[in-house]
Amino acid sequence: MTFADVREAVRRIAPHVHRTPVVTSATIDVRVGTRVWFKCENLQKVGAFKARGAVNAVLSLGDEVASRGVVTHSSGNHGQALAYAAAIRGIRCAVVMPDHAPRVKVDAVRGYGAEVVFCVHHERDRVAADLVAETGAAFVHPFDDPAVVAGQATVAAEFLDEVPDLDVLVAPIGGGGLLSGTVVAAAALSPDTVVLGAEPAAVDDAARSLASGVRQPAVTDPRTMADGLLTRIGELPFRILSQAGVEIVTVTEAEILEAATLFLERMKLVVEPSGATGLAALLASPERFAGKRVGIVLSGGNTDLAWYRPATTAPRNR
Repeated sequence: MTFADVREAVRRIAPHVHRTPVVTSATIDVRVGTRVWFKCENLQKVGAFKARGAVNAVLSLGDEVASRGVVTHSSGNHGQALAYAAAIRGIRCAVVMPDHAPRVKVDAVRGYGAEVVFCVHHERDRVAADLVAETGAAFVHPFDDPAVVAGQATVAAEFLDEVPDLDVLVAPIGGGGLLSGTVVAAAALSPDTVVLGAEPAAVDDAARSLASGVRQPAVTDPRTMADGLLTRIGELPFRILSQAGVEIVTVTEAEILEAATLFLERMKLVVEPSGATGLAALLASPERFAGKRVGIVLSGGNTDLAWYRPATTAPRNR
């Protein structure tokens, strides 16, 4: 995959996705002692950056292949995105989801017209493969697909077009499609920008993989509020990120909660915990970013707010 593929993705998906806003917060700038810009993919179609990669992949399919429909597995955001992309093209879509997926994400996948097939998390690959064998549908991987990665790279392409002189660009990592796409775009548009990944410490396979140089197994029975980042790093993203020497910063559940709460209470932005990991990394180690111009991708906003615990309860009106 090259930046030429990213340029083509920008053209292909433009009629179907938002050019999301970039926002700032004086409160957060003071808190961390540096300038920070946030790319609001929580305001994207389907509520997450995933719309970009799914639309690019589905619109890239030949007519004969597309006519058989598409299948994927997803904890929610990619499933919604693929359902949305399939609806644009008028084809069938089935999404294999873990049986613990948030209800808000299940409802959204169905709302875009896709069929939902539940399974336990570790059986998602097998169940999806069975569906492909039964139906002849095309499997659109959430991140191990060059067309998907090219689509996700358009996030950073837009970000760097609007804020071209970032010193650091931080994005969450689960499977790695967004972060690897960010690396490809940054290398072409702003080679001096350092790209960092942010990952929950509870599911740290990407950090372990890139530190060791060997793709590591996923955490067994993972437990994190960042449900969108449960997936093991993919082979294609691992290759791209390894070649670029990207570092992954791990963050605790408490740090993720603090970041997501800051977005909600101070910036009035609904950001799901997965999307808050970039700010969590900044809050955890502000000295690392001191004096630098920092860009953070807010990857999504699909949440039922079950994690939210307000510090105070407003008094009743008398």
